[in-house]
Amino acid sequence: MNYHFIAIGGSAMHNLAIALQKQGHAISGSDDEIFDPSKSRLEKLGLLPENFGWFPEKITLELDAIVLGMHARIDNPELLRAQELGLKIFSYPEFLYEQTKNKKRVVIGGSHGKTTTTAMILHVLNSCGKTFDYMVGAQLDGFETMVEFNKESEYAIFEGDEYLTSPIDLRPKFHLYKPHIALITGVAWDHINVFPTFENYCEQFQIFADRIEHNGCLIYFEGDDQLLELSKKLRADIRAIPYHTPKHTINNNITSIEFNEEFVPLKVFGLHNLQNLKGAYYVCKEMGISDNEFYTSIQSFGGAAKRLQMLASNNKTTIFQDFAHSPSKLKATVSAVKEQYPQKNVISFMELHTFSSLNIEFLKEYKGSLDFADQAYIFYSKHAIELKMLEDIDPLLVKEAFKKEDLKVFTERDDLENEIHSLDLTNAIVLFLSSGNFSGINLKELANKLI
Repeated sequence: MNYHFIAIGGSAMHNLAIALQKQGHAISGSDDEIFDPSKSRLEKLGLLPENFGWFPEKITLELDAIVLGMHARIDNPELLRAQELGLKIFSYPEFLYEQTKNKKRVVIGGSHGKTTTTAMILHVLNSCGKTFDYMVGAQLDGFETMVEFNKESEYAIFEGDEYLTSPIDLRPKFHLYKPHIALITGVAWDHINVFPTFENYCEQFQIFADRIEHNGCLIYFEGDDQLLELSKKLRADIRAIPYHTPKHTINNNITSIEFNEEFVPLKVFGLHNLQNLKGAYYVCKEMGISDNEFYTSIQSFGGAAKRLQMLASNNKTTIFQDFAHSPSKLKATVSAVKEQYPQKNVISFMELHTFSSLNIEFLKEYKGSLDFADQAYIFYSKHAIELKMLEDIDPLLVKEAFKKEDLKVFTERDDLENEIHSLDLTNAIVLFLSSGNFSGINLKELANKLI
């Protein structure tokens, strides 16, 4: 088949392009900008466009289909040309469903933890020598790409994002997958630019549950009030499987989980990760993985990229990077680190980067989210606010929203870096928390310098 990718440089899109090329398909693509690691990976495989920009002349009747990325605008010249020619146009999730419509689909949704939970499931299946299709939103150890298809696989495991499908399809992505086995980790308001009220946001998870295949199952965290309500509204043919926080201990900064009246040591930590692990356990059980296989395999799981990822460490200081940006994720991450390292000074640097976090009306949702940090800093870029065409934010308003007395707020990258380098990091855990990059700071290089 001959596929053309409009917006090939996206993290998900370029992985799909690579996966299809590995299957022997002819791949072309365009984008107006491509950054590493996407750029280097595409270039290595001969998939990097010769020139950046949109070129409608690339769109011909020789193409079998278009794969349309969310980054493209509705008036994209290549998209308009494809529509004019009547070519088949797939969004990313549409394409995933089309490739797996004859398989058993497992979809992991939730406001937080879906990447980690999906990664745990993939790690266990891989450790057990299973063959499967998958899509996950982060690079994982032991996996070359973030998406892959196998002709002989029975199952397809997808991370189910609630954000929009494409510029011409405004449905949440996870509404398109129609799972046989579904898991929801929790519901906490996010994406205020798309879902203006919490009720509207919750409705998307109800729709997701309604689209579970006949005689399927929903695995859900029973400590979430919204999910408890949702579980009461399931169709009669859908099995509801609740899970909770498993029994665990923390000794010498190592978390262990109970199995067969013994405690199994883990590489990950924090209540949310333990809850994610329990959800992953029930998914794997539905797929025929034994308890012994699961708990043996999960011990070696080290996490997904940028999810409490250790950047550097010595005997005095440890530095982590985490994707946490919403209030619930932020609170979960900081509290997890403090619980794991109670004797350490926890220093958090959080970037307001998403549309929601930079929205004045949403800021109040962050109240108390940094309470477990011993020292807390917020950074946001005025440029990011301008790009999102939002109202300017006074640093005093940010401080007031978080309700943390000693919180410091920075809007200039240089000021932030000077502050970081001035700190005494003896006996400290440093957290960099963002879905962005702190206006271009190379966090890995910075961490190595600090250590």
